[in-house]
Amino acid sequence: MTQATPRIVVTGMGTYNPLGHNAQTTWENVVNGRSGVGPITHFDARDYKTRIAAEVKDFDAEALFGRKEARRMSRATQLALAAATQALADAALTITPANQDRIGVVVGSGMGSLDPIVDALETLQTRGPQRVSPFFVPMMLADTPAAQISIAHGLCGPNLAVYTACATGNNAIGEAASIIRRGTADVMLAGGTEACILPLAFAGFGVIGAMSMRNEEPQRASRPFDKTRDGFVTGEGAAILVLESLAHAQARAATIYAELLGYGSSADAYHISMPAENGAGAVKAMRHALDDAGLTPAAVDYVNAHGTGTQLNDKAETAAIKTLFGDRAYQLPVSSTKSMHGHLLGAAGALEAIICIQALRHCLIPPTINYETPDPNCDLDYVPNTARPANLRVIMSNGFGLGGHNATLILGKFSPKNRPLTADDRL
Repeated sequence: MTQATPRIVVTGMGTYNPLGHNAQTTWENVVNGRSGVGPITHFDARDYKTRIAAEVKDFDAEALFGRKEARRMSRATQLALAAATQALADAALTITPANQDRIGVVVGSGMGSLDPIVDALETLQTRGPQRVSPFFVPMMLADTPAAQISIAHGLCGPNLAVYTACATGNNAIGEAASIIRRGTADVMLAGGTEACILPLAFAGFGVIGAMSMRNEEPQRASRPFDKTRDGFVTGEGAAILVLESLAHAQARAATIYAELLGYGSSADAYHISMPAENGAGAVKAMRHALDDAGLTPAAVDYVNAHGTGTQLNDKAETAAIKTLFGDRAYQLPVSSTKSMHGHLLGAAGALEAIICIQALRHCLIPPTINYETPDPNCDLDYVPNTARPANLRVIMSNGFGLGGHNATLILGKFSPKNRPLTADDRL
C-alpha cells in the first residue's frame, strides 16, 4: 500500500470462535483473560497424545442454514458463511443489483475442509464408490467458503481463496485491500476459516510434536513465550472483516471501526516447517508493512504477536521484533491472544485483526495469559495475564505459516481528516 488514496477502512466484523459468537463477546472474554480451551468433544481422543483443543461451542449450523443446506457444507464453510453474514449485518451493507458487482470476497483456510474428505474416504472403503456423496467435491474444494459467501449474498465482485497456512488470515485481508486500492471493487469481505479438530489432523500434528500435551489443565496449556511452553493448542472458527474504500464508507455514512494502514508479505525460503533463523523472513514482512503504511517503527504502539506457544516460533518472533525495533523492543508491549483462543491456523490472523480493532477502540492491550516463567530467549514485555490500558493509535499484527509464509498488518485508529500519527512518525 502507499499513502495514495483510496484509504481502506473496516466497517463490519463477524466471528464464531472459541471465545464467542461475535466480536463483542470475544473481546469481553479476551480482556478478562478467559480461556476457550477444553477437552476435545468433536471425537474420542483418548488414544491421542493431545486431548485438548479450543472448540467453537454451541454452533448450530442447522439453525442458521436449515438441515438440508447445512449438510451440504463442511464445518469450515458453515463457520465462514455464518461469520460473513454477521459481518455484513454489522456493516449495515445492503446488497443490490446496483452495487453487487463491486463487492467481492477473499477468504482462505490453513487446512481446508478435511471433514468431507475423511467422510467420503470412509464411505468409499465401506460402502463403495457409488455411495460417495454427489456434494463431496464442492464441499471439499479450497474455494468453497468464499464461493458460498458469494452465492448466499449475491456478491459478484472478485472472489478468491488464499491458502498460506497460518498466515492466511492476514494475507486475505491484505490482498482484499489491494483489490480495493487498484479500483476493482469498493467493498471486500476478507478473512479466514478453520475446522480441523479431527482425528486425522491431530494424528498429523501429534507425530511432529507440535501441539501442547498439557491435557490435565487445558486452560493453562496455551502459554506463548513462557519457558514451559510445549506447543500450540489447535483452535477452530472463522473471522470475517468488511473492508471498504473510505470514500465508499463515508458516502453511505457507515460506522468506521479502524483503518488498515499497511500490509506486508514475505517468504523465508528456508524450511518447510521451521522459521528462518532469528526470524529474518518475519522482519521483512514487518518492514514491508510499515513501508506500505508510510510509517517508521516508532509509530507502533503494540505488537499483536503470532505467538503460537512453540519453542522455535516464539524465539524467532522475539528475535525478529528486536531486529526491527532495536532497543525500543524492550519498551514495546507485545502479546499473544492465542493464549486464550488457541491457534485458529488459517483463521488466526483475521480473528486477531478483530481483536486488534477492539483494542484500538477501547485503548486496552489484550494480555498473554499463562505467562508465568520467563524464558531468556523471550525477554520482551508480553503483557502478562492482565489487560493493560494504553493510548493505542497504531497496532502491528503478525501471522507466520508453515512453508515460510509471513504476513503483517498495520491497523490504525481512524481519523476522518488524517491518519492518527505525528509528523515525526512518518517516513
